[in-house]
Amino acid sequence: MLAPRLKEGGSVTKIVVLFNLKPGVSVEAYERFARDTDLPIVNALPSVNRFEVLKATGLLGGGASPYAYIEIIDLKSLEQLGQDVATEKMQQVAAQFREFADSPQFIITENL
Repeated sequence: MLAPRLKEGGSVTKIVVLFNLKPGVSVEAYERFARDTDLPIVNALPSVNRFEVLKATGLLGGGASPYAYIEIIDLKSLEQLGQDVATEKMQQVAAQFREFADSPQFIITENL
């Protein structure tokens, strides 16, 4: 899935995913998928400490958020995540996610 280049000594701690829904996608259908499928399955992966899906409500100081949803994947191991997402079950979940999400941005982070 992901093959980032890390600084020497750096460790991946979280992946942040920013996205909006594709035009015409039902908010209710996506949120049902997130609650009933995505959250329980990803949280059960050996590579994941915690997976959260957040709905943006606006910007601090006012205004609309440029993204409707934010996912935060707190990892135990990026290498293990690669193995986890290669499974048939996760490939199915990822395919469902792609039906909902419009150009998701996957941001890989590391601790300072």
